[in-house]
Amino acid sequence: MKVLMFGWEFPPFSRGGLGTACYGLTKGLTNNGVNVIFVVPRGAAEQGSHVDLIVADRLYIDNPKLKLRLINSPLFAYQSQEEYNNELKKLKQKLGPGFNEEIYGRDLFDEVEKYSEKAKIIASFEDFDIIHAHDWMTFRAGLKAKQVSNKPLVVHVHATEFDRTGGNPNQYVYNIEREGLHAADKIIAVSNYTKNKIINHYAIEPDKVEVVYNAIEPNKDMQIKRDIGESEKTVLFLGRITLQKGPDYFIEAAHRVLQFDPNVKFVVAGSGDMYGRMINRAAELGIGHKVLFTGHLSPKEVKKAYQLADLYVMPSVSEPFGITPLEALNNKTPVIISKQSGVSEVLKNALKVDFWDINEMTNKILGVLNYPSLNDTLVSEGSEEIQRFSWDTAAQTCMNIYSSLQTVGI
Repeated sequence: MKVLMFGWEFPPFSRGGLGTACYGLTKGLTNNGVNVIFVVPRGAAEQGSHVDLIVADRLYIDNPKLKLRLINSPLFAYQSQEEYNNELKKLKQKLGPGFNEEIYGRDLFDEVEKYSEKAKIIASFEDFDIIHAHDWMTFRAGLKAKQVSNKPLVVHVHATEFDRTGGNPNQYVYNIEREGLHAADKIIAVSNYTKNKIINHYAIEPDKVEVVYNAIEPNKDMQIKRDIGESEKTVLFLGRITLQKGPDYFIEAAHRVLQFDPNVKFVVAGSGDMYGRMINRAAELGIGHKVLFTGHLSPKEVKKAYQLADLYVMPSVSEPFGITPLEALNNKTPVIISKQSGVSEVLKNALKVDFWDINEMTNKILGVLNYPSLNDTLVSEGSEEIQRFSWDTAAQTCMNIYSSLQTVGI
């Protein structure tokens, strides 16, 4: 079986969980004998070890049947219009007189359309059985690939526009999502939480949506964690600093925790449009000296952050799945997770709280930090539990979906 897969990031160049999920899923598929061609929009991500990566900005440049202009697309995953404009400005400065206005998108959505046109060309030349598209930026690409190839289309929803915007969707993005979901032959959701959003907000029949939970790679490089009572305790937030991830609730909880236990420091790892606002809020609350903002971390730095933390908190407002709690437990760090998350459906050995309930979040943070037995139990039971989250299992479920589409002759 051969799968033509469209995505927007691939490790080691990732900005969030989408890249991690794409890497794990493609590895699981190839472990099960599936050939995967993964299409990405930037040359930066061409270091795949187990998949054949086609970088869309250098698409078929050496193919005598097709001549395309080299385009270094400024797109990346989770991008807003403002971030796109900033990337485009950097590209103009870098290329100088070599920058050609005609070959770059006027805006984020124009760039998405350009990428979809390249997908159409790829589908005309590649040999594949199934099309698999991840999230809204690739849905148009999947649709055009389906049009020229007449092959089944599977769209994989890692987050909806309702998750990203707190229920105030951009109409253009929503329209693309809705078009892709209705045109797809099958939809994969990363949780029942996400499946229900797809059904309710996009008018999709339940039978069309299959749930495939995310997983993690086993940690083969585990350091010995220090004892929780050795020094100042550390609580970690790690993720995009955006409305969806609830960093503001984390900062408010940090303020309350410090009123009861000043021997705690808080680490906010990541970047996003709320970064500056969160720094200012910590200063307003008088806890700026107790909160470290690290910015974006490399994969090695992320692992180190988990291992140095005594507790990981994921206070997401709307989290379709949430790989980070699994990663934290994989590094022997206990977790508190939002009830408004897909991972809360399947992770039993974690403390759970409504994202808005600052008092309860505070109580549970203090409980984990001040009761080593609770900390130890969450780690030991959670570490054992996550062993059943396998990318091979997720891949086998996807393969069953692929086979069902081929069987019915879609």
